[in-house]
Amino acid sequence: MRLGVVLRNMGPASTRETIAAAARLADATPPIADVWVTDHLAIPPDDSEGSDGRYLDPLATLAFLAATTTRVGLGTSVLVLPYRPPLLVAKWVATVQELSGYRLMLGVGVGWMAAEFRALGVDYRRRGALSEEALNLLDRCFATDVVEVNGQPFLFRPRPSRPPLFVGGQPPFAFRRALAHRGGWMPMGLAPDALAPCVAELRAAAAGRGLPSPEVAVLTSLPLEDLGRTRTLLVRYAEAGATRVIHGARYADAGAFRSMVERLARAGEALPS
Repeated sequence: MRLGVVLRNMGPASTRETIAAAARLADATPPIADVWVTDHLAIPPDDSEGSDGRYLDPLATLAFLAATTTRVGLGTSVLVLPYRPPLLVAKWVATVQELSGYRLMLGVGVGWMAAEFRALGVDYRRRGALSEEALNLLDRCFATDVVEVNGQPFLFRPRPSRPPLFVGGQPPFAFRRALAHRGGWMPMGLAPDALAPCVAELRAAAAGRGLPSPEVAVLTSLPLEDLGRTRTLLVRYAEAGATRVIHGARYADAGAFRSMVERLARAGEALPS
């Protein structure tokens, strides 16, 4: 099981200096496999606690971090697919994947904030269908150089290997998308006991289709103030079938991020190699 950490691309900790320093710290800490950023584009004033409405675009942030780091994986947790035209998403994803040296991991979701959909002029009721359209286009773009959209063939280049895909959300919808698009699952906040039967269901469905066992990346907040408890929890997540655990918590600056990453790395010593 691999350990990841959420890098705050929102709020006061999302300055150029802090985000670069945090990414370099994670890059220099081998037990940390990857850093992840989140996606919001239009936060309403009454829902801005903790961020003050300041959000860096996730794909632009990862493009910046691709040049700032050399080892650590770069992930979205999650990119809200209905927010952007699918072809632009595919081009961004291919570009970051190539320029990062194939380190991108693509967590995707359908979104939930109705006010944000309203600001973007996107029909909230169609978010599932729009997500399916985007996933289908991503599959096509990464499968062949010549793609057709709106009746127009074009060359999709660069065309690196598609990044590993992680579908956020709850079963059965997330499972259906994960299996249809050869991806893993990214649940949020599930305890190990609740996770285990879901993982078993997902992997049984994959086996029934002749597919490899999907990855499961859990987004959660670990109790890093108690390393013994955190180590026990990580072992339980591994036993429940998680292949990745991604820790997310607020931090004020690069110094606080360093302390968090050091504790997470020490807790990770309990994980099986």
